[in-house]
Amino acid sequence: MPDLSEQLLPWFDEHGRSDLPWQHNRTAYRVWVSEIMLQQTQVATVIPYFERFIQRFPNVSDLAAAAIDEVLHLWSGLGYYARGRNLHKAAGLVVSQHGGTLPRIIDALIDLPGIGRSTAGAILALTHGDRHPILDGNVKRVLARVHEVRGFTGNAKVQKELWLLAEMHTPARRIPDYTQAIMDLGATVCSRSKPQCDRCPLKSQCKAFENKTQTRFPERKSRKPLPLKHTQFLLASTMAGELLLWRRPPVGIWGGLWSFPEINQEQEAESWCANMGLKIISDVIELPNLLHTFTHFRLSITPLSFRIEQQHSAVMDSAEWLWYNSAKLPRIGLAKPVTELLITTKMNNLHKEIL
Repeated sequence: MPDLSEQLLPWFDEHGRSDLPWQHNRTAYRVWVSEIMLQQTQVATVIPYFERFIQRFPNVSDLAAAAIDEVLHLWSGLGYYARGRNLHKAAGLVVSQHGGTLPRIIDALIDLPGIGRSTAGAILALTHGDRHPILDGNVKRVLARVHEVRGFTGNAKVQKELWLLAEMHTPARRIPDYTQAIMDLGATVCSRSKPQCDRCPLKSQCKAFENKTQTRFPERKSRKPLPLKHTQFLLASTMAGELLLWRRPPVGIWGGLWSFPEINQEQEAESWCANMGLKIISDVIELPNLLHTFTHFRLSITPLSFRIEQQHSAVMDSAEWLWYNSAKLPRIGLAKPVTELLITTKMNNLHKEIL
C-alpha cells in the first residue's frame, strides 16, 4: 500500500495552511478549542469566534471559572451548542481532576465531555507530535476516495475500515504536519462537491480518480425530506422596551440558550400571559415567519409581538426568566432566530421614535 505522506507532506510544505489563529502560540488548549469549533463548521466561520473566545478565555482555568451564560454568549451563532456546553464542563474537569492541564493520555482525553477519538488524536498529534490517527469529515472524504470505501461513513463497519486506513497511513515522522496536511487536503482540494483532482498530490494513488467516481464517494446516507414543525414565539415587551426571555432546558434544541417564550399553534398569547400573571395592553401582531433548519427537521416560527403591563409576576422570580434590555446588552447566549428578532424589534422601535 503506498505511503500517502510521501506525496502529501511535500504538497503541504508548499500549499498547506500555516497561518490559522490556532496555529500561532500552539498549545493543547488552543488546539482543543479550535477542534471543537471546527466540528461540522467551516474554517472561515470559526476564525472570528475562536479569536473572541480565546481573547476572553485565554486558558482552561479562565474558561472553567466562567459562567455558562457567558460561554454560550460567545458561542451564539456558531451552532451545535452542546459543543460549547461540553467545552465548559470539560474545562471544569481539567481543572479539578488534571491540575489545569489537558491530559496527554488519549483515553483520559476521550473521557472528557465532547472529546471523541478523532478530536483527542488531533489534540495530541498537533500539540505534542504523538502518533495518533484522526478521522474528521475531511479525512473520511480523502480516504473514502483514495480507497473507494463503500458504504455510509457513519456506519459502524465503514467507520472501522476508515480507522484502519487512517492508522495505516499515519507516518512515524512529521506527525503534526501530516495531521494538518490531510485535513487541509480535504478542506481545500478534495472538497465535497467539486474536488480539484488536477491539483491533488494523491491523484496517482486515488482509485476514485482512476475510475472517475469521485462524486460517488464518500457514499451518502439516503435522506428523507425533512419534516416541518411549527411553533410560536411570544415577543412580550414592556413600555420601557424590555423583552421577556426564558432559558431553554439544557438538552434539546438551543439547549441552555435564552429564547422567547414558546407556545404551540393551538395556544393563544392571551391565555399564556394570563397563566403567567401578565396583562396584555396592546394588539397581538403576527410578524413574518422565520424558517430555521436543523439536522433532522425544519422549524417554522411565527413571532407574536405585543405590549404587556409592567407588573410583578411571581412566576418570573425564577432564574430561568429574564427581562432583556437591549441598551444594557447582557452577555448571554441567544438562539439565532432570537438574535434576528431582537435586531428587527430594535430597528422597528427606532423607526417609530423617528416618526
